[in-house]
Amino acid sequence: MRTDRIFARLEQEPARPLTPPPGMSGTRKALFFATLGLYAAIVAAVLTTSQLVRLDWRVMLFRPYKQWPELHAFLDYFVVLGQRGPTAVLVAAWLGWRSWRQRTLRPLLTLGTSLLLLNLTVGAAKLGTGREGPHYANRVGANEMFLTGDIFPSGHTANAVVTWGILAYLATTPRARRRLSVVAAVFALGVGATTVYIGTHWVSDVLLGWTSGLLILLALPWFEPLVARVEARLLGYWYRFRAGSAPLSVRLRPTGAGAEAAGLPGSPRPVTSREPAVASRPAERPGRPADPRHHGPHTGRHPVRPDRAPVAPGGARRSYGERTVSRTAPIGPRK
Repeated sequence: MRTDRIFARLEQEPARPLTPPPGMSGTRKALFFATLGLYAAIVAAVLTTSQLVRLDWRVMLFRPYKQWPELHAFLDYFVVLGQRGPTAVLVAAWLGWRSWRQRTLRPLLTLGTSLLLLNLTVGAAKLGTGREGPHYANRVGANEMFLTGDIFPSGHTANAVVTWGILAYLATTPRARRRLSVVAAVFALGVGATTVYIGTHWVSDVLLGWTSGLLILLALPWFEPLVARVEARLLGYWYRFRAGSAPLSVRLRPTGAGAEAAGLPGSPRPVTSREPAVASRPAERPGRPADPRHHGPHTGRHPVRPDRAPVAPGGARRSYGERTVSRTAPIGPRK
């Protein structure tokens, strides 16, 4: 197993990805308006109690959960993949890691935008239609609209389309986008069919749930400029917060040439090629007589102590004869 590749995936990328967000192309616009037309057709078919409503009743009276009871235990867990809470937490954790690694907030902001659109559109349709579910139906053959229910369209199905489809939407490579699209399609189709099997939704509810989720995914490129502006604003707040939380000495310390001119501690000091490397020694106390053992013209500044060998910069003690002189230092007495 190549552990180096695994650990490399856990590190941050050196820079943000240069992949531009998808735009609203002509094909995408055509798909959006075609899906919008299908959405309106499903709603009209249910309102007029057409053949679609008769199909709803046939499937409900067939009771799939009684025809194949051995599937019930597994599908009770599988339908959780369409619940908003667990799936949102799972996908948000993955996209949060993507945001940290790629140094961008776009994945999390796009997920938040899609979930906000899902709550507004699907929630408004549920409250506006007030349709009752199969287990609470009042009259055989009726569309059960404008009562006290809230199942049209199917929230589980729409959430499965949006939550898992956002992973394919945010993929950065064509290969990953194809694979994630297949995974999202399997989960969305499976969750929708499971709600019909269990008997919590009509077939028309599931059809409208698929259509609602697909409309949100197709409309996301229209919100990309807003996501970019929000990301820039949040990053600006974050940088200002980090600058404000730094210590006062760090915030007020000049950098570059200003720090060198001010002589602040920690600022680099330029060393010329002709300056000898001389270790700093404590100044001679005033009033002490000069030692005749001093040498050179600077007898009052650099005393030589015969009873103690000088200390090298690295910390090792060497005799005075072994000390090296910088090649750039001038030969002869210091002037």
